[in-house]
Amino acid sequence: MTTHFMRSYSKLAIKTCHRRRVSAMGGMSAYIPIKSDSVANEKALAQVRDDKEREAHDGHDGTWVAHPGLVPVVMEVFDRIMPQPNQIDKQLPEFQATAADLLQVPQGSITAAGLRQNVAVGLGYMEAWLRGIGCVPLFHLMEDAATAEISRAQLWQWVHHQATMEDGQPVTIGAVEKVIADELEHARNTVDATRYRAYERAADLMRKLIRAPQFVQFLTLPAYAEVIHEGR
Repeated sequence: MTTHFMRSYSKLAIKTCHRRRVSAMGGMSAYIPIKSDSVANEKALAQVRDDKEREAHDGHDGTWVAHPGLVPVVMEVFDRIMPQPNQIDKQLPEFQATAADLLQVPQGSITAAGLRQNVAVGLGYMEAWLRGIGCVPLFHLMEDAATAEISRAQLWQWVHHQATMEDGQPVTIGAVEKVIADELEHARNTVDATRYRAYERAADLMRKLIRAPQFVQFLTLPAYAEVIHEGR
């Protein structure tokens, strides 16, 4: 949320809501408590505090959390920065978002670890979704359909726009499918038969989404078809 285009759209949402005397809701930090590791837990809570302090200072009137354990953390931030019921009077007259602000592409490189993370998150979420679970903790983050969409969309873009990784290797459909196979093999050795079947279905769906010549608008559309087919 600190990248330029994300920060710009967030502040534009605040300005738009407040101009209409409507409260502006903040977003959800994906970090969740980590009970098994006190050091990692404090780092996660610090990330949440930073995120909510940014929202409150920018002008959001409230926010939401991914885990009930974060409610006290977030309440402390908003009670401290926003002791009044809301910040609707914060109109942000000095802020003017342009199309260039909202479309500025973040800088970064593609790594093998990033490719694997996209596959792991996409597969892990779709496996849970196909079993009827709408959000799932993965790698100490609460993932939902939005992050699964980001993961598979980025993979599709890399493949179909002939992207290369920082080591010079191209991101091909073969490279992505090799990682999918590796993650599937890992699942075979770590989950029960019912969940592994869901992983296989998720892998088939991910392959179809990445191979599709036209970008599929929402992954849940073919996923719903898969649920209906399985139900029959």
